[in-house]
Amino acid sequence: MKYRLFALLLLFPLFAHAQEDPAHAELRTMRDGLLAAMNKGDIEAQLAYLHPNVVVTWHNAEVSRGTDGVRAYLQKQLTGATKQVEKFAVETKVDELSIIYGGDTAIAFGSAQEYFTLASGRAFALNGRWSATMVKENGRWLVASLHTSDNIFDNPLLNQLKGFMPWVGGASLIMGMLLGWLVARRGMAK
Repeated sequence: MKYRLFALLLLFPLFAHAQEDPAHAELRTMRDGLLAAMNKGDIEAQLAYLHPNVVVTWHNAEVSRGTDGVRAYLQKQLTGATKQVEKFAVETKVDELSIIYGGDTAIAFGSAQEYFTLASGRAFALNGRWSATMVKENGRWLVASLHTSDNIFDNPLLNQLKGFMPWVGGASLIMGMLLGWLVARRGMAK
């Protein structure tokens, strides 16, 4: 009897996995393909995973509508003489299985570790959050909406600025004292 119970306990994960909605495997495949395209910097491959009417809210609070809007945003950020980002990579984690509605709509959310190298050469990593809505059309899951978010109160850019503040304050104090001394000296010379 003990051995049968032990065998059932070992097989339980297989039964639990077998009952998972097949849509979750399809969504994982879509996610993995999109992340691979993002990490390669392949804009056109990324667009293949987006619904034609996609809405994306980016880190800088800019919103892109449709694949043409996403393409324009990514090209502006990643290509040409005025690009702001030299390289971008991301690792994501989902908080739980996607919430599936009616078999053709899913919502997923989680965390992201994002790595940026700016055109200036400055590199940093951000811990972010994201949420996405996917729709299934013609047998394919596509991202219909994506929202990215970062902590504005605790991030590497803000921390770097906080590190400069004592230097800026000290330099301002010295400049103010020097300016005051020059004005006082000029006033005495008259």
